[in-house]
Amino acid sequence: MSARASVLFDAPGPRARLRNNILTLLGVVGIAAILYVVYARFDEKGQWEGRIWEPFLNPYTWTEHILPGLLNTLKAAGLGAVCALIFGAVFGLARLSDHRWVRIPAGAVVETFRAIPLLLLIFFLFFLAPDVFGPGDYTLVALVAGLTLYNGSVLAEVVRAGVRAVPRGQSEAAYAIGLRKGGVMRLVLLPQAVTAMMPAIVSQLVVLLKDTALGYIIAYPDLLNIGFQIIPATNFGSRIPAAIVIGIIYIGLNMALSGLATWLEGWSRRNRKTSARPVVPPGGAMETSGMAAGA
Repeated sequence: MSARASVLFDAPGPRARLRNNILTLLGVVGIAAILYVVYARFDEKGQWEGRIWEPFLNPYTWTEHILPGLLNTLKAAGLGAVCALIFGAVFGLARLSDHRWVRIPAGAVVETFRAIPLLLLIFFLFFLAPDVFGPGDYTLVALVAGLTLYNGSVLAEVVRAGVRAVPRGQSEAAYAIGLRKGGVMRLVLLPQAVTAMMPAIVSQLVVLLKDTALGYIIAYPDLLNIGFQIIPATNFGSRIPAAIVIGIIYIGLNMALSGLATWLEGWSRRNRKTSARPVVPPGGAMETSGMAAGA
């Protein structure tokens, strides 16, 4: 590890360490000043008064509003994650097909849904569903379908990149011992590709979890909708306390998922050997520092 570090960068000398310490101190002072200004402005507006925060000390607020909203968020995220993984696996492998009649349509589907903004996709599905299926509540269906199509298209690219990340010699050796294409994919390429794809897959699932907040725009009763509509109605009309509490819950969810991702990626690499490099999600970097460090 020390040899690796010496190759990547030179160890800072006394002057460089002093300069870094000064910059760090100035950064901390600047952040503290900004936090103080925010606190003072909130205090001027009475946002720290106890009466505004009382609803969050009442168990009724949690059992009747926050927890149901959290469960709805997790339900949409869970359904969207499962469907997006299936969609991504099917279309990712289809894009690797040797048959043009499979590869080209699959590529067109993936590129189309990657190019459409997710919010627009959710809106379109929400207003299209009643015309196709008749009157009803399609908020969950529209949200899950939008999450599936958009994130599934990104995951399809992750799957394709993960399989291609396995060195060609692995498949050539498998063909040399008599395996057919299906056996090569199932027994040689996919087991190694899954390990390489794991950081990118979980990173995209974190994005999917955050994207469930877009259900707010079609009145899906998720954590964000309840936090910004229902709770402020009984909280003297102030959204600031609700925003802080809901934001903390979202941060906790994403940190928990990121921690799970770090552990899962480490476990998969310890228990499964692979020569493929980790895959980076299309259009972005890793969400979790642990996974980036593992890479």
